[in-house]
Amino acid sequence: MASETAPVDDIARAAYLVDAQNKAIELFTEIERDLIRPGISEKELSNKIHELGAQRHNIKTHWHKRVVRSGPNTLRPFEDNPPDRIIEADDILVVDLGPVFESWEADFGRTYVLGDDPHKKKLRDALEPMWNKVKALYSENPDMTGGELYEIACNAAAEDGWEFGAHIAGHLVGSFPHERIPRDKVSLYIARGNDQTMNSVGRDGHKRHWILEIHLHDRAHQFGGFYEQLLTAS
Repeated sequence: MASETAPVDDIARAAYLVDAQNKAIELFTEIERDLIRPGISEKELSNKIHELGAQRHNIKTHWHKRVVRSGPNTLRPFEDNPPDRIIEADDILVVDLGPVFESWEADFGRTYVLGDDPHKKKLRDALEPMWNKVKALYSENPDMTGGELYEIACNAAAEDGWEFGAHIAGHLVGSFPHERIPRDKVSLYIARGNDQTMNSVGRDGHKRHWILEIHLHDRAHQFGGFYEQLLTAS
């Protein structure tokens, strides 16, 4: 359990994570401004993102695979590798990156809409308010378990008429590489079955920090959206 006054080192670690996220925000701003367009394939866009990150932001590694998906591919789980697809003029697109900045991980995801489809815009515009709603409920009880927060995220989506579209709603983040337990897809995730408090310390004795993910699916129109960022440091 974290003490009322965080150790100086834990304060610094949180600051490093916030700094990494701020750099990721700058990267995503450039991606949206300079790279996203119709007529480019998901794979080509992913490669251009890699080049931009290396050239402008000195990103040498990503701690997880780059995810760039459009249209019906936005419904596929993270673990999948769907066939490459050309981004269309009236499309929806998700970008999920895990860049490492000076040994600190960011994990950042956003959804973009090309064109004026009202259903796509509605889903995109629901993501950030939903993230804020779930964060506020977490902040009322930071001692809750990962399983409890997952159920909160699913219920919040259902209350607004959406399907929550993933088996997790977040995970640990930290210095690279962050704490992992081989083949464990529960205890270090915001997921059903995680009965451990999120307000805890890791094996290194430091406060754990978490990413919150919101996945919303519109099955009727065959697309989804995604929004993720730091939950426990700001």
